[in-house]
Amino acid sequence: MSGNIFKSLATVSGMTMASRVLGFARQILMAGIIGAGGNPVADAFWAAFRLPNMFRRLFAEGAFHAAFIPMFQGRRTDGGEAEAKAFAEEVLAGLIFILTILTALVEIAAPLFVYLIASGFEDNPDKFQLTTLYTRIMFPYLMLMSLVGLYSGVLNSLSRFAASAAAPIALNVFMIGALLLYADAETEISGLAVAWGVAAGGLAQFMLLLLGAWRQGYLLKLKTPRLTPAMKRLFALGAPGFISAGALQINLIVGTNIASQEQGAVSWLMNADQLYQLPLAVIGIALGVVLLPMLSARVKSGDEKGAARALNRALELSALLAIPAAAAFVIMGEAICDALFRGLAGDALSLVGVRRSAFTQEDVAMTGAALAIFGAGLPAFVWLKIFAPAYFAREDTKTPMKYALIAIAVNTGLSLALFPFFGFLAVAGATSFAAWLQVTLLAQRLYRLHLFRPSAKLMARFARILLSVAGLAAFLLWALPQTEAISAFLWGREWLAVAALVGAGLVLYGALALALGAARPGDYKTGAAGK
Repeated sequence: MSGNIFKSLATVSGMTMASRVLGFARQILMAGIIGAGGNPVADAFWAAFRLPNMFRRLFAEGAFHAAFIPMFQGRRTDGGEAEAKAFAEEVLAGLIFILTILTALVEIAAPLFVYLIASGFEDNPDKFQLTTLYTRIMFPYLMLMSLVGLYSGVLNSLSRFAASAAAPIALNVFMIGALLLYADAETEISGLAVAWGVAAGGLAQFMLLLLGAWRQGYLLKLKTPRLTPAMKRLFALGAPGFISAGALQINLIVGTNIASQEQGAVSWLMNADQLYQLPLAVIGIALGVVLLPMLSARVKSGDEKGAARALNRALELSALLAIPAAAAFVIMGEAICDALFRGLAGDALSLVGVRRSAFTQEDVAMTGAALAIFGAGLPAFVWLKIFAPAYFAREDTKTPMKYALIAIAVNTGLSLALFPFFGFLAVAGATSFAAWLQVTLLAQRLYRLHLFRPSAKLMARFARILLSVAGLAAFLLWALPQTEAISAFLWGREWLAVAALVGAGLVLYGALALALGAARPGDYKTGAAGK
């Protein structure tokens, strides 16, 4: 397996960026065609989508891999490819058996699951029934994503990251296609079309991963499910691993349920979630995907110094990218939402015959406020994806689970306590606070175990990154009030002015980072990562 974290990261981040750009297009179309706070279809769809989307993130973006990859790598190291493949086939049989039963239960008892996701919808029978229908259509996506997660774990362990990173592109393509086909239909019909687009996109993702596995000679055979010692070990690691790696997603599910009591809140939170997921995916999730097999291989071979170096480099790179993104979200949250969901959406929708965006000014304000609060937690969301693999690589999922449970309890308590005063914004604030608490606990524990020591280089770079971000923040605070004047030179399009402002800020931050020594291009050239 290649030791170059930056080369692998470039592959995953590039594919993830393409997927998230399409995700932006999907989100803009959804907001423009279906709307947000004022339309019950939007709340119903996003509530129903929350559960399968959570499992997509758990299986395809790290939680399942936390248990599977270290065990798979151990079998490759000790018994060779044949033993590793046999283990993967055991897992495939077990997943299909368990998920078939779970899917059948949800299809039968969908109203109960909707109540668990969005109990606040109970007072609106039409919205509740619509959410139930969407849940039944989309839930089989969960099984498909679980199988995608298995094949992604196999391919990532082989340092083949492209197929698993590209798979989410298929989901966005199918959802966008469904929206465009039914752009002029009633919103309930458009919502139904997008729900079926999710199911079709899941099947396309699975087929893409099957093709990637076949090319590597890892097309797994179907076997009779058996509770072997290896499967018992996987379950023992997997259950706490799901809780620990999936704490953010669990917190979002809890938050969705609490926020469902407020009209429009589910849509506002989901739209803000989709926006901050771009830097989280490109930086944190991509780093986590690359880092776990790399750390696992080094730990299994006894190279603890190499594992520590990889962790330091991942933290340095993530800070360089995540902290300025967080600053931009905090300062420009509402402006970004207005530019995307009303300005850009209005121009894009006019091309498909929709005269105006259904996303209102209130939707902009509420989504922008939530985005700013989520933005304050962005570095913590990213660093969770980096610190957790340091435990998972050593087959320790119980310690992260303990801290995740603390974070979930704190998130739930804060959300419930503050919701009467701040509404759905309490949910966003509690989610960010819980993430900072969880990442602090993870880092402190690794430090006490002497498995993580911030290098002098990391600390020096971190200080210079903060100085560069301070310069970026000052520029954004000065320039943001000028967007209306700038738009006069850009055909009266304020969204183009916001885009220009973001671009100028990016250039300024890059120049400051280079001038202050926060980044040095030579460090990220091929081979540098291994030094």
